[in-house]
Amino acid sequence: MWWFQQGLSFLPVALVVWSAASFVFSYITAIVLHHVDPLVPYISDTGTIPPERCLFGIMLDVSTFLGIATMYVRYKQVSALSPENPKILRLNKLGLLLGWMSCFGLCIIANFQKCVLYYIHVLGACLTFGVGSIYMLVQTILSYLMQPELHSKDIFWARLAVFLWSCSSILSMFVSSVVLYSGLYGQNLVQKLHWDSQERGYTPHIISTVSEWSLAFSFLSFFLTYIRDFQKISLRAVVSLQGQTLHESPGSFRAEEQALLVAGSI
Repeated sequence: MWWFQQGLSFLPVALVVWSAASFVFSYITAIVLHHVDPLVPYISDTGTIPPERCLFGIMLDVSTFLGIATMYVRYKQVSALSPENPKILRLNKLGLLLGWMSCFGLCIIANFQKCVLYYIHVLGACLTFGVGSIYMLVQTILSYLMQPELHSKDIFWARLAVFLWSCSSILSMFVSSVVLYSGLYGQNLVQKLHWDSQERGYTPHIISTVSEWSLAFSFLSFFLTYIRDFQKISLRAVVSLQGQTLHESPGSFRAEEQALLVAGSI
């Protein structure tokens, strides 16, 4: 059995590989068609013009569902490992809520392009990266509370390092974006897809784009830390029939079942 076949480790692997592929494929398509500059464009710029916009959107929608599934499995795993610790259970529920909000933001990014609906796109980015960073913080705290009995210290330090990487990328991207879009370097820069190295504002633009790529891959790196944990868990569905046929209501089935029990006792 291969390592990615153990337990549910294929889920974070699929999330990371598929999401990275969505960035890379849309970037390559946009470069080949000369829609963006080869040197570190915004990730969103590589998904602005068809056909890469279609590829970018559908691949990130799949990433959204993979993220929802991965976060749910993580939630169930923590609940099963610490069923009697109320602090961990509360943090675990908070983490699931934050994680799903982050996934919803990713869906917004995929379907509302920056050059078309800028403020909705920014809202999606704030949900994805802002709320997503809080999700990473919650999971890091959970890893700290669960070590060394349930979590190794190495996993905690790895998640803490990735979280700090994400925070530094957010800070760098925020400061450079505020400087870039402050009006000092011209108007309508949101619509600008091609930059010249001699232009004013090129330096904060590059800092902002590099920070965005760094932020995206810090998120993917965080989910890589789930692989070892997910190798030790599996989920299965338990079927509970509420009726003897598919056209009976659950109430009538319970009444029949109770009548049979009474008849049997008599």
